[in-house]
This record gives sequence, structure tokens and C-alpha cells, in this order.
Amino acid sequence: MKRKTFLLWVIAALILALIGGLVGYRLGARGGPVGASTSVRAGSGTCVDFHDVAGHVGETGCVSGRVLRVYTSRAGHTFLDFCPDYRACNFTSVIFSSDRGKFGNLQTLEGETVEIRGSITSYQGRAEIIIRDPGQIRSAP
Repeated sequence: MKRKTFLLWVIAALILALIGGLVGYRLGARGGPVGASTSVRAGSGTCVDFHDVAGHVGETGCVSGRVLRVYTSRAGHTFLDFCPDYRACNFTSVIFSSDRGKFGNLQTLEGETVEIRGSITSYQGRAEIIIRDPGQIRSAP
């Protein structure tokens, strides 16, 4: 009987170790616990200016800049433009039409300096953050 109990404890310990390893692996692949970032933030805790974001593609963090224009395409996707000519800008952000209903009047962002948090990806050679939730955007202090 003692041998069976010992064997059950060993199996339970192995299962827990396996689960712990899988959880640790998934958190590491994600860059840490949910809400953590791979530090696009400067040491002072401020966001990276949109002019300097190109080197941070693949990271999760915060980008700041002044919204010059809010543009909604025919397909219903809304873009926050930070440069006079979006085609020459190194950063863009988009709210897809499927998420647009979560947001209020985005036109109020024109002329405002904002902070956008999220995964920084590359789209057509430019850094981009896809905004899916209103909590990803806030007015810069």
C-alpha cells in the first residue's frame, strides 16, 4: 500500500511540474503576464514618440503622438493619422469596423496628443498598433 501511495505522489508531482512548465512557457512566449510589456517605455515611464517607434516592431508597449486627422474608410475602418501625409508616416493606428461600435466620437481626438497601448506590428513597411478596445487610447498627460 505504501508503494502505491508513493507512486501516486510521484505521478502528481510530475503532472504539476509539467503544467507549471507549460504555463511558464506560454507566459514567456507572450512576453510575461497579461498586461506586461516588453518595455517600449522609456526609463521615466513615458511612451515612445511615434517618430521613434520603428525599432520596436514586435514589442508591446505605448506610443504617443498628436493626432492630426481621424479618417474612416469606405469599409468602415478608422485610422488615426499622426503625419500630414499618412503614406509617408512611419506609424499608423487602426480601429477595424468590427470594433468601431465600442468607441464614441473619435473626431474629438483630432489635434490631441494621445497615448496608444498595444502590440506594435508592421504593416506595409510601417509600425502599426491595432486598437481593439477604448482602454488602449488615452489623452497624454
